[in-house]
Amino acid sequence: MKLYALEEHFVTDDVADAWRRRDPRLTEPMMKWAVASEITPALLDLDGGRVAAMDDAGIDTAVLSLTTPGLQNLGAAEAVALQAPTNDLLAAAVRRHPGRLEGFATLATPAPAAAADELRRAVGELGLNGALVNANSGGRSLDAPEFWDIYEAAEDLRAPVYLHPSVPVAAVTEAYYRGFGTPVDDMLATGAFGWHYDAGLTVLRMILAGVFDRFPDLQLILGHWGEVVLFYLDRVAAMDKLTELRRPLVEYFRTNIFITPGGISSHKYLRWSLETVGAERIMYASDYPFNRERAGSARHFLEDAPVSEADRERIAHRNWEELVAGIRR
Repeated sequence: MKLYALEEHFVTDDVADAWRRRDPRLTEPMMKWAVASEITPALLDLDGGRVAAMDDAGIDTAVLSLTTPGLQNLGAAEAVALQAPTNDLLAAAVRRHPGRLEGFATLATPAPAAAADELRRAVGELGLNGALVNANSGGRSLDAPEFWDIYEAAEDLRAPVYLHPSVPVAAVTEAYYRGFGTPVDDMLATGAFGWHYDAGLTVLRMILAGVFDRFPDLQLILGHWGEVVLFYLDRVAAMDKLTELRRPLVEYFRTNIFITPGGISSHKYLRWSLETVGAERIMYASDYPFNRERAGSARHFLEDAPVSEADRERIAHRNWEELVAGIRR
């Protein structure tokens, strides 16, 4: 059984330097964790150490993506200047490790037209398999029409877009995720809850904004078992009678959105996701190096999962391989 992992992160020295120029104090928690913590060497490593960690986890192929906030907290000119070199560096790593590494393009969302052009180059010339974007760009939610150039390009290419969480905008963070001291505040706003609620809300806003009605073949990947919203679809359906969407909201999750665990190895969440969207809409992700699978634990998670052999193969490799096979180069 071949196992792909789709939310596997890296960072580059150039991007880290740009973050520091933008925010010398690295006040956004993820920037600090990425460039000044014990996981920084793992994020920078696109070679032997990373492949060894994949072997330890039981992962055959990792699909790499620039860690959050990517280029999305930078000015447009700086983001545009960094997107091509970042994708070139990633593509070079993929060439050095054929069969072991694949990649999602990094996009300069502050300049959506340039980001769309880069997505076309990254897929068509570099061989990357779509893009990863974070849930807001400069404080703007990615459902905003200004970002639709990116979705148009992705649909035309038949290339998936992985929607990753990002720190909620400052006003939300201040209102909901402060008051318990810096370590707790930072985790509450990010990996414990804030990230996931915000990303799930972003996908819901994309549906309500008509993104998938306008681009019906667009395929989005959503980590962490659907970023909370998957568990509230019965409740969300109450909006069906209030919208002018072409289909019930839940249907978009069964036709346009894939789900991954994003490092949350829970058979309970897997069972719920199977019941809600089906095995055809689930793939695997380990969230390396923020989550570290060891001693074959990634593979064991699926080997021990309460699913049929056909569904196990779909989740482990077949869904991703079929999705990539449909990309227009």
